[in-house]
Amino acid sequence: MRAVRRGLREGGAMAAARDPPEVSLREATQRKLRRFSELRGKLVTPGEFWDIVAITAADEKQELAYNQQLSEKLKRKELPLGVQYHVFVDPAEAKIGNGGSTLCALQRLEKLYGDKWNSFTILLIHSGGYSQRLPNASALGKIFTALPLGNPIYQMLELKLAMYIDFPLHMNPGILVTCADDIELYSIGEFEFIRFDKPGFTALAHPSSLTIGTTHGVFVLDPFDDLKHRDLEYRSCHRFLHKPSIENMYQFNAVCRPGIFCQQDFAGGDIADLKVDSDYVYTDSLFYMDHKSAKMLLAFYEKIGTLSCEIDAYGDFLQALGPGATVEYTRNTSNVVKEGSELVEMRQRIFHLLKGTSLNVIVLNNSKFYHIGTTEEYLFYFTSDNSLKSELGLQSITFSIFPDIPECSCKTSCIIQSILDSRCSIAPGSVVEYSRLGPDVSVGENCIISGSYIPTKTALPAHSFVCSLSLKMNRCLKYSTMAFGVQDNLKKSVKTLSDIKLLQFFGVCFLSCLEVWNLKVTEELFSGNKTCLSLWTARIFPVCSSLSDSVTTSLKMLNAVKNKSAFSLNSYKLLSIEEMLIYKDVEDMITYREQIFLEISLKSDLI
Repeated sequence: MRAVRRGLREGGAMAAARDPPEVSLREATQRKLRRFSELRGKLVTPGEFWDIVAITAADEKQELAYNQQLSEKLKRKELPLGVQYHVFVDPAEAKIGNGGSTLCALQRLEKLYGDKWNSFTILLIHSGGYSQRLPNASALGKIFTALPLGNPIYQMLELKLAMYIDFPLHMNPGILVTCADDIELYSIGEFEFIRFDKPGFTALAHPSSLTIGTTHGVFVLDPFDDLKHRDLEYRSCHRFLHKPSIENMYQFNAVCRPGIFCQQDFAGGDIADLKVDSDYVYTDSLFYMDHKSAKMLLAFYEKIGTLSCEIDAYGDFLQALGPGATVEYTRNTSNVVKEGSELVEMRQRIFHLLKGTSLNVIVLNNSKFYHIGTTEEYLFYFTSDNSLKSELGLQSITFSIFPDIPECSCKTSCIIQSILDSRCSIAPGSVVEYSRLGPDVSVGENCIISGSYIPTKTALPAHSFVCSLSLKMNRCLKYSTMAFGVQDNLKKSVKTLSDIKLLQFFGVCFLSCLEVWNLKVTEELFSGNKTCLSLWTARIFPVCSSLSDSVTTSLKMLNAVKNKSAFSLNSYKLLSIEEMLIYKDVEDMITYREQIFLEISLKSDLI
């Protein structure tokens, strides 16, 4: 399901008379982008920008990849200078959730800066996952996902920094916590600003449908005296509900009644998630904690020593806050990805630590929250959604050499930093990034092509996902290309070999695919945990000596399944996606992107 939360509510008589909400939202977004563009490559003055920007990583390989990319960005002056950029890695062999990552980041800040960090404004971006639902972000990280915007192109990191450009100016020392794969857009009055200056925690809130509320955090706000809601409201919060049922939203008085909405208060585009005459709730996005709260959490973490369970920064921190918080949620593990034996005890300790801490809420009634963490969301927002395209100024062609590509009214293709031969064709709804496509390459609808080189005549079936990685194996440079269907569920797993028939590759029973590839069903077919068998851990992707051979071979195995024709993989060294990430050669992948960048720049200068 596409996750976009739209809340465009009446913003006061003067603002409403001046601009419709969708216009003010677009203009506010463009102003932030212009302001950030002015700061790229410039030395910022104290207080003008963040003192520290920290990104979390799941392991040392990811930490290395992030540091290499940050170094390249700073070298090319794509980020503001004079800021401390850090990557904080989670402890080895531990799955501790984004809450645990937050605690580790606090400890690293203390070690690096001592008491100095109590005067800093800090942006903490959680980007420690492996992006199994959007695998073109798996190798180099969700926070470095390319966007069809800017010159040089923006990645999610730059967009985050741009959208939060006003925050440090009106923030007391503390930490703003956000995730790498979402976008928050908002508009407030010309002479208003968002202040993070209250003790405790402060969170942004967006009007959303009750259905959206079931998959996010929901605020139970204290009664509001004003008859007219404004774009920006400072509210106190009675309690926070994490992924509540609709029944619980009503039970705990989180639901707001209709009556204030009118049709013209909505921006254009699809508003199916928030009907004009529907009840609604306020849902979460990012949150801030002041330095005192951060020090309290740090002291707690240093006392417990080692985490042995996954902690959720939203579910486990925010649910403990506000005067209405109760301990019951600590025993509810229905929304937990992995339930550890010590989880309930740890949650209860966090609850008693934070109980009594205030939760302040900044309501943004003219705002939108977009999540771009799945292949479906990625394709939709980059090729079909006119709202985000208008608000951010997204382009169909961004910093690329390309043929004339026809656009249709419903959706278009999206080309990002790529070189396409004049005789290749890209169907609507597809995204090509960091790739070279030669003559007579035909890409079907709703495809994703990333980091690839296809030199000769090739037809990619509709709904194909193709992503190439450079590998360092036994000190030799190799390549492997993951290829499957954009709707394949890489996270779905089975416990036994007899159940792998329940997995599907490009909509086909995985067992049938193995027969097409002449592969035997054994434990050696899968990497990692032998009781968690999935497409993510299946050793089916060939290792090749050149990038083009890698793409061609993986496309042959894809087409063999599509056409039900045999293509033996027996003669190839095979890796799973899990293993590809272990062997990835970040430096070579960055070099390949840089070569494309330089070639495009050279040809642009000659025109």
